[in-house]
Amino acid sequence: MSETATNGLNGAGLALVPRTTDKQTLKDFKSDQEVRWCPGCGDYAILAAVQSFLPELGLKRENIVFVSGIGCSSRFPYYLNTYGFHSIHGRAPAIATGLAASRPDLSVWVITGDGDALSIGGNHLIHALRRNINLNILLFNNRIYGLTKGQYSPTSEIGKITKSTPMGSLDKPFNPISLAIGAEASFVARTIDSDRKHLQSVLREAAAHRGTSLVEIYQNCNIFNDGAFDQLKDPEIRDDITLRMEHGQPIVSASKAVRRSPGGGIEVVERAGLPEEEILVHDAHAADPSLAFALSRLDEPAFEHVPIGIFRSVDRPSYDQRMAEQLDEAVAQRGPGQLADLLRGGDTWRVG
Repeated sequence: MSETATNGLNGAGLALVPRTTDKQTLKDFKSDQEVRWCPGCGDYAILAAVQSFLPELGLKRENIVFVSGIGCSSRFPYYLNTYGFHSIHGRAPAIATGLAASRPDLSVWVITGDGDALSIGGNHLIHALRRNINLNILLFNNRIYGLTKGQYSPTSEIGKITKSTPMGSLDKPFNPISLAIGAEASFVARTIDSDRKHLQSVLREAAAHRGTSLVEIYQNCNIFNDGAFDQLKDPEIRDDITLRMEHGQPIVSASKAVRRSPGGGIEVVERAGLPEEEILVHDAHAADPSLAFALSRLDEPAFEHVPIGIFRSVDRPSYDQRMAEQLDEAVAQRGPGQLADLLRGGDTWRVG
């Protein structure tokens, strides 16, 4: 198989990953495994979008790795003809961190769900984001535990009646986008399973980004939480409540617009009659995350106005990049290290 040393796509996110000049298609990335999700599950749409997107990377399949945790979404690695790792509950970001830090020649993707990522895996997720490891995290959010048959999840709304909350959930749900921005993630985006064009455009930007990208994907669980995102799919209202975010463009829906509020925050108002200069123009590259965080709160409390797109995309050194520089500096100053010297060093303890 022939290859070149140029970057995948057009960005630094894949800078060190060898490219192939062989033409690839969707079929090249389909595995021989039978896809096993409930009929009608949103995971099918996401899988098809990812399989048809991967040829765009121009990477050899053996240089692409998908790491998953536990949950319905975590079956993903079986269905892709790449390397994969079906890991343990909540630990996919930690495993992917070690892989991405030690193998810069790989394009590393994490597949996780709202339960896997935000419950037992919450700590691993936020530290991967703050460290800015060069990997891509796709967080499938269906606001329910699907694999374990319908318990409420960290993103389920207050009052949600499930098998584990028969009188309604008392928990304030996580907002994954707000959480990621609060952890100083360098790339944060949201998309939806049924909008393939938008989903793939976000994946394209995430892959080109160097550092950790987190993409929240609203994904329907038609068995245990059917219709959770119907407002965003109903042709009669979706264009009015969906606020499309594009860098350098006004943040608007068909009938609404975002502007600065008198109190210094932001608010959604009627678009008709609003002067153009009052409409907020999206700046995804702003170093200050305050505006991105404010935008992430606009879908509270019940999808009245839902921002879709890239909230934040900023450049800062990735962990693996800085680690490699530090190792080079250490070798230049002290020469190559020896493991035996470390094990026989002076800091020892005798027990007993």
